[in-house]
Amino acid sequence: MKQLPFLSCFLCCSISIAATTVETTDTLPNIELQEVVATGTRNAADPRLLPMTVSVVSEEQLHERCETNILPTLTAEIPGLFVTQRGMMGYGVSTGGAGGIKVRGIGGSPNTDMLVLIDGLPQYAGLYGHPIADNYQTLLAERVEVIRGPASLFYGSNAMGGVLNIVTHQPGQDTVLTGLHLQGGSCYTLDAGITNQVKHGKFSSAVGFNYTRTDGHRPNMNFDEYNGFARIGYDFTEHWRLAAMGNAAYFNSSNPGTVEAPLEDNDMHILRGTASLSAENNYDRTSGAVRIYYSGGHHKINDGYAANGGTPRTALYHHTDFMAGVSLYQSVSFFHGNRTTFGFDYQHFGGHAWNETIADKSTSNIIRKAQYELAGYADFRQEVVAWFALDAGIRFDWHSEAGFNYIPQGGFSFLLPHNTELKAFVSKGFRNPTIRELYMYTPANPDLKAQSLWNYEVSYRQYLLQHRLRIGANLFYLHAGNMIATQMVDGKPMNVNTGEMRNCGVETELSYNIVQGLYLNANYSFLHMSNPQLAAPEHKLNISLQYRHQRFRLGTDVQYINGLYLTTGESPEKENYVLWNAHAAVRIWHELWANIKADNLLAQEYEINKGFPMPRTTLMGGLNFNF
Repeated sequence: MKQLPFLSCFLCCSISIAATTVETTDTLPNIELQEVVATGTRNAADPRLLPMTVSVVSEEQLHERCETNILPTLTAEIPGLFVTQRGMMGYGVSTGGAGGIKVRGIGGSPNTDMLVLIDGLPQYAGLYGHPIADNYQTLLAERVEVIRGPASLFYGSNAMGGVLNIVTHQPGQDTVLTGLHLQGGSCYTLDAGITNQVKHGKFSSAVGFNYTRTDGHRPNMNFDEYNGFARIGYDFTEHWRLAAMGNAAYFNSSNPGTVEAPLEDNDMHILRGTASLSAENNYDRTSGAVRIYYSGGHHKINDGYAANGGTPRTALYHHTDFMAGVSLYQSVSFFHGNRTTFGFDYQHFGGHAWNETIADKSTSNIIRKAQYELAGYADFRQEVVAWFALDAGIRFDWHSEAGFNYIPQGGFSFLLPHNTELKAFVSKGFRNPTIRELYMYTPANPDLKAQSLWNYEVSYRQYLLQHRLRIGANLFYLHAGNMIATQMVDGKPMNVNTGEMRNCGVETELSYNIVQGLYLNANYSFLHMSNPQLAAPEHKLNISLQYRHQRFRLGTDVQYINGLYLTTGESPEKENYVLWNAHAAVRIWHELWANIKADNLLAQEYEINKGFPMPRTTLMGGLNFNF
């Protein structure tokens, strides 16, 4: 078993495929793929012309695994990306929370270095600066696009480690489609939901509602969530479209504490919501949008007490937070092969935190604070000849307290014979300190500076066997500075800019359509870190085999994790484990499918968060009906 990561590296080295699909253009070599991506740039683009790697997880991949949340699927499908878990369902927040997203060793808990978007708009709590992992349901996703490495040119602060963009359902042709699903299983877990998509002439809509709950595999680990979303659009003319989107989630989550120090009454009640309105234009030589958005929430938390002799809390923590903004961009083709994008972003965010005494409901303020941020950017992309494209851009960003920052990026793409791509990319990322880090609690330090990161990568892609086999590899090196951490200063904990971190590694992927309906997918990533980081495995390997037939579907995957740090410091602890999962579905009648999935078939004992053992073998089964 100790030799497995090295054998895997040998087998997978230089074998990968970015899970992107592309649109054929007249001036590029003919590749029979249709989709475009929008996350690497503000407008829909052929990813072959983008110097960065944009991975796409499709709706089919998301639903085949029967996961309520998108994050476990991304961990399996995207090399270099890892998300912490603590049970079958529910990530929670605050102490004992999971859902920490890391890419190439950057990110973690809280996820202030990884930016989550819904339809290109940022999602994070205004006071703490991190996304809420329990919000990101498979129900609302048409696909998920992931950038590994900085994406701050277009998305600003918090996109230092990368971007995860959830693209919601947007029906493209006239249809009325309704979907129902119901599944249940181990630990009294239930997942039920309904979706509806309509496209009629100029009008389109997509709505959905989901309910999930579980008792968890440990006492005091219950979780339940209500989640809904709606999106409507109207095409006023051939070139102009108005769209509105909203989603809301309410969940209750309990933290049992570690097995060594269990907790009682560590309960969270969280309400989150997002709304946006956009006007979009699309002409032959120019396209763009104006978007207004708002997100916010209310958190009510009982921090609990030690199960063995502790004293119940006398006060509850409350906070309300908000983030409002405007995003404006326009992309123009000034001449043949050119695409130049100009954009402007404004954000206003903050919140109010207080403690409320349980006995008499009296309150004591912790903080009431708001900040704002202004930015402008330009990106120039040019197809010099049919096989060579350049990209360069710069962003100027001003934060009301952290001050001025500039963010350049540049790269090139070679489109070589035999459907081969070769790219090089240099980009800068940054993250402004959050209100929590600057002003809240004992470690607060109002003199913190913005974190920064430079990322350098080269990538190779090739399509073989009439596109049945797609291969490639990414090599990267990143250098981060002014990283914020809590250290002891004059005998007291304080948030400080600690200095440098250097990571390097390789990410490989493979996708092979063996015969009709049978697909082999594999990805492997190796990460070397100058400073060990929690929840960033040194080796991550995932191999999956899928068979898709008109009447049934079968799938299995094996994931190997090696060198996952549970603790760091003078005596670090690491975790290694193997997970074998399987799923199957059979069509009973028309579009009525019965499905079953089994996770951790080897009944492995392992931890991802220190002190939180993961469940052994779990089973889920249910029905899906589309009509």
